[in-house]
Amino acid sequence: MTDALMLHGAPGSPYTRKMLAVLRYRRIPYRLIVDREAHPELPTPKVQLLPTFFLPSDDGELEAVVDSTPLIRRFDSEFAGREIVPNDPVLAFIDELIEDYGDEWLTKAMFHYRWYYEADIERGGEILPRWRGISKPEAEIQAMKSFIQERQISRLYVVGSNDTTAPVIEASYGRFLTLMSRLLERRPFVLGDRPGSADFALYGQLTALTAFDPTPMALAYETAPRVCAWVQLMEDLSGSPAEPDGWLTRDEMAAHLGEFIGEIGRVYAPALLANHAAIQDGAEQVQTSIDGQPWVQPPFPYQARCLMALRTSYHRLGDADRAAVDALLAGSGVDALFVPPA
Repeated sequence: MTDALMLHGAPGSPYTRKMLAVLRYRRIPYRLIVDREAHPELPTPKVQLLPTFFLPSDDGELEAVVDSTPLIRRFDSEFAGREIVPNDPVLAFIDELIEDYGDEWLTKAMFHYRWYYEADIERGGEILPRWRGISKPEAEIQAMKSFIQERQISRLYVVGSNDTTAPVIEASYGRFLTLMSRLLERRPFVLGDRPGSADFALYGQLTALTAFDPTPMALAYETAPRVCAWVQLMEDLSGSPAEPDGWLTRDEMAAHLGEFIGEIGRVYAPALLANHAAIQDGAEQVQTSIDGQPWVQPPFPYQARCLMALRTSYHRLGDADRAAVDALLAGSGVDALFVPPA
């Protein structure tokens, strides 16, 4: 693949920002399409998600491909150099775990803050429609503003943001800022001295939380300015080195990542397990306790698939590598994801 990759995305999409940063770091040429309507010749994805990449299928025809996690691994296999998934299977598994936390738990904070507080709702409503058409007439912008606000607020329940869960989401975001700041005091990236897929997943959500939405941004600048600076550095790492020995060693992982893994076990692991149980039982609501507080939301089928993907990666590990992962996860709460049912 030598031509520039073509993708449809938007500046307000954390997953678009995640993948653009990946492409810049990997030095993979790309072409970003913001106005999808101007390109009716492009195929339509089965699921409307951003970003959407338009890539050759096995028969050579373009197909619309979504989902950033498998795309990252596809690009690592198709483009040599500066890969972002570590070669060490243990570190690669932890990288996948933290990437999933960023994509699927930290996004709850992103969506919650943007559409729960009035100042954030107003900013989102004013800016998001202008990204879709910077020269559109003001009357059209204002109509789109109302449409976006009403639609997104009505969908808060999908990610689990409501009056019951708000304290859990906000407390977890506050702890994340502290833990991320401490991690960055030790090393410049989650996995050591070069970025992995986990870094880009966290970065994507943080482009909103620390650099756009007023409420979480104010908290970040007050409590974790190091994290705010890191987000700005992550925007374009095309000039950053990618030394082969830049990854953490296995001996360094517990000290560098232990607190972070503990936070995943504290909030995200119980959410995944409760969601999976609700889907298996055919329940209309996920009802559980997270961090000692009530949690209620509709079941989310995609996150059940995320859990199965993590379990598949875990069981694909060799015996020695799985034992190393078990030792790292022991007592964190994350280990509960991989315990066989009684």
